[in-house]
Amino acid sequence: MKRSTKFIVRCKQFWKTLGPGLITGASDDDPSGIATYSQAGAGFGLATLWTALITFPLMAAIQEMCARVGAVTAKGLSGILKEHYPRPVLYLMMIFSFPAIILNIGADIEGMGAVAHLLIPSVPIFAFEILFTGLILAGVIIYPYHKLAGILKWLCMVLLLYIIIPFLVKVDWLQVLRHTFIPTIQLNRDFFEILVAILGTTISPYLFFWQATMEAEDVSSSTRKVVIDKRFMTKMEKDVYGGMFFSNVVMFFIILTAGVVLYNAGIRQIDTVDQAAKALEPLAGKVTYALFAIGVIGTGFLAIPVLGGALSYIVAETFSWRQGLDKKFNQAPGFYLTLAIALLAGLSLDFLNISPIQALIYTAVLYGLTAPVMIAVVLHICNNPVIMGESVNKRATNVFGVLALILMTAAAAALIYFQMK
Repeated sequence: MKRSTKFIVRCKQFWKTLGPGLITGASDDDPSGIATYSQAGAGFGLATLWTALITFPLMAAIQEMCARVGAVTAKGLSGILKEHYPRPVLYLMMIFSFPAIILNIGADIEGMGAVAHLLIPSVPIFAFEILFTGLILAGVIIYPYHKLAGILKWLCMVLLLYIIIPFLVKVDWLQVLRHTFIPTIQLNRDFFEILVAILGTTISPYLFFWQATMEAEDVSSSTRKVVIDKRFMTKMEKDVYGGMFFSNVVMFFIILTAGVVLYNAGIRQIDTVDQAAKALEPLAGKVTYALFAIGVIGTGFLAIPVLGGALSYIVAETFSWRQGLDKKFNQAPGFYLTLAIALLAGLSLDFLNISPIQALIYTAVLYGLTAPVMIAVVLHICNNPVIMGESVNKRATNVFGVLALILMTAAAAALIYFQMK
């Protein structure tokens, strides 16, 4: 067999191993994340590039734990909390998750509509927002889980556009390397706000719930009996680590693009995702602008079903409703109605004149403030042999999990301190 043929075969085999982990990782780079990373680059240049390097092992460890919980127990995190923990923990988690996810969905819909309007000015923004919301809702209801997962998996490829963009502009790669491997920290409120926003949008609590439920659904919807052995765990880890690595590479290149193009041009404030795209056109050319805009739309189609689905699973497991993207609407009406309400509530934010960037930043910061609690809960679950049996955490996983907890807690505490000064 020729080398080229072997390479293609290996690529196909690796692609088949990717599933919930890739979708989870890619959905992390949604329009909300793109806006946050663009603001980080525009406001601070290359100073936050190091966060992509630091967050990868931490988010990979947390998401692997969540995936393992779902695979071993065949339940989502909400189901585990309901069965093994006091009810107030479950209800508080749901109360904190609901507004953050709704804001995130609304900001993503607004970002998609605004960017689409830039590409086709003759169509008003609200028309695009209604169209996109309708298409996403119809797709989630109509398509069974495996087909929907396949569509979401291919939508992940849209994110490759952001890796291409920096190579279309002039970049000082020595400066890039320096800021990647030597952390820069500015002791002021604005820097810690964007730092918490970056951490919040990369290590997001809603992704914990989605990852666990998707692994559980993958296991339960399989036509063959799934054996949770070492081989299965290795395959699952490759999927999760591959998805998280892909997510962080995209995050790195978005910060890099904004840091090189916008910051150097004196554009230090990005108020909307479409403003970031529009600012690129005169500075980096129409091709770069178009790629950035198309990427925003593609990631919205990928991330919004994940956001809405995560919320639906949380609510359905909390109230013991029938659930699952493999179910038809009449089999799980409460599950799908929750998803529909989440999307419509998000859509309504635009008509309430809520600023997209405010929704995006507040959402990311809210995630950043609530993530430490959820990380502590996940660590406790994964070290509990009553729940996990022999699949409890290994020492290395605990080390990275505790580091993620410390980092998220320290950043949140620093933000609160600078807010009170």
